[in-house]
Amino acid sequence: MTATAKPPSGRYGGPRLQPENYEPDHVPIEVARYGGHPHTLPIGSPGKVGILELGFALRGADESRRTELVHHYQKSPLQIIKPLYYNPFRPDMPYTYLLTTGGGVLHNDRQRTDLTFGQGTSAHITTQAHTKVYRMESGYATALMNLELADGAYVEYLPDPVIPYVDSRLYQRVAVSMHAGATLVTGETVYAGRLTRGEHNAYAAFASDFEVRRPDGEPVAFDRARLIPRDGHVGGLAVLGGRDVVASLYVVTPRVGATQLAEALHETATRVLADCDDDAALFGVSVLPGEAGAWMRYVGDDTITSARVQTAVAAAAHELILGTAAPVIRK
Repeated sequence: MTATAKPPSGRYGGPRLQPENYEPDHVPIEVARYGGHPHTLPIGSPGKVGILELGFALRGADESRRTELVHHYQKSPLQIIKPLYYNPFRPDMPYTYLLTTGGGVLHNDRQRTDLTFGQGTSAHITTQAHTKVYRMESGYATALMNLELADGAYVEYLPDPVIPYVDSRLYQRVAVSMHAGATLVTGETVYAGRLTRGEHNAYAAFASDFEVRRPDGEPVAFDRARLIPRDGHVGGLAVLGGRDVVASLYVVTPRVGATQLAEALHETATRVLADCDDDAALFGVSVLPGEAGAWMRYVGDDTITSARVQTAVAAAAHELILGTAAPVIRK
């Protein structure tokens, strides 16, 4: 009986499960200083590395032509729900929900998601629920999101808010490579903690990088956040100004002018806030470098108000660019 050859040391699981695939090439010092020495399960233990790959392409002909999921690889805790087609105005556009079987992010978790959208595709990606970042006694967690958009692709990537619990530390990066003819509507919302439990900025560190480049590496837009609480506060007026919620929305598109887009985002946010009671709410809108699009940043104290503003502004971008009403996203 011939013994089965053992894989080289440290190479179990194939290339996807090797550290060079799921570890960031750089972790901000604000998070990296917590090290990787485990107090319980180490990096790479079962369930500690989540990998998700999705590829979308146009399929069919004439009236039946639609965007379909043509490549799918997942390793728990990252999974998806089967794409749904419930937009009556865009029956060709799938709505895909990302989820995690672990219920949240723990210390030493490493997550990597790669989403690829072929030429002329249209898709909406969201999460099933809020991302909970649990308390950590040692180490830190990372979450990498890579998006690749071909010419003519229209993509909405709009995850639910991130909730960093007390003593948690997370580095997340959204890296986008998109053709000049593609469109991306994406955003991020971060809470100061479990607000209903009176937890305000008790996490250890939250770092986030948002990067958009052309396929040849030309930079389009960068946005970096480093939230390091001190005595329950994060920075001054230029950071959060004592607010409990910060939200951002980025729209990169060649389909409408940057000024027209910025005006639509501003008018929508102004209208929504006029009907809300959050006196702490502030927002600003401006065009992106090189007239590549527009973006909004919002801060406030009420989570319901922030969700209303973010949803309405994203819907305004959808309607302006596609010329059809945005559906209510089912959660």
